[in-house]
Amino acid sequence: MNTNCIKGKIAFISGASSGIGRAVAEKLAQMGANLILCARRVEVLAQLKDQLEKEYAVEVFTLVFDVRHYQEVAKNIQSLPEKWRYIEILINNAGLAIGLQPLHTYAMEDADQMIDTNIKGFTYVANSVIPLMLATDKVGTIVNIGSVAGEIAYPNGSIYCATKFAVKALSDAMRIELMDKKIKITTVKPGLVETNFSKVRFKGDTEKADNVYKGITPLYAEDIADTIAYIVNLPDKVQITDITVTPLHQADALHVYKE
Repeated sequence: MNTNCIKGKIAFISGASSGIGRAVAEKLAQMGANLILCARRVEVLAQLKDQLEKEYAVEVFTLVFDVRHYQEVAKNIQSLPEKWRYIEILINNAGLAIGLQPLHTYAMEDADQMIDTNIKGFTYVANSVIPLMLATDKVGTIVNIGSVAGEIAYPNGSIYCATKFAVKALSDAMRIELMDKKIKITTVKPGLVETNFSKVRFKGDTEKADNVYKGITPLYAEDIADTIAYIVNLPDKVQITDITVTPLHQADALHVYKE
């Protein structure tokens, strides 16, 4: 496969400051793509921009906003300089899980944060970026980051599962709406990936977070980045609609073999 077909293209990545988003930024920069990186943390984004520009000789533009606030999302994306509006790749990645408990005991502020980030934020980014992609009149690729939790609901994860089922539904509808256009839509559904995901879910409890990955060799953010690099580098005529990526001993969201 030609590893340079995305060289010089502009890729927009939400949630780019850590985890899968950061790994994807590094991988696409390595492949020669110019990047628009979005996250809430100014300093982290600035450091990442410097690192990628020095290491890979690509151009990086940063946008600092919280995907949960539509006005912030729309204002930032609409204010992109002309040369940065030719977006051909969108990695709609910003998302999180908070808490692990039965629905009837869930803290509603945690539920709101997941719904506002994983569904509303996801929608705000897509709504703002897709018109720019259509305006390029080139074949583009949107990669929506779902989860195995969007295939099977599991106990104590009702809200997070619901948000990832929503990502799948939004992604599928988007693909149908855009099938007469030059945009490909892929839902990437990772299984157990060791990032700061579990630490966020358990509100900084490192012991609980570490236990999630005990007894199994998990995936790492770089594994998902490699998968995404493959997807965005495919020939124009090839569209992967869905792909589920799990570690060796995970069958789905519910079935995991641990030693």
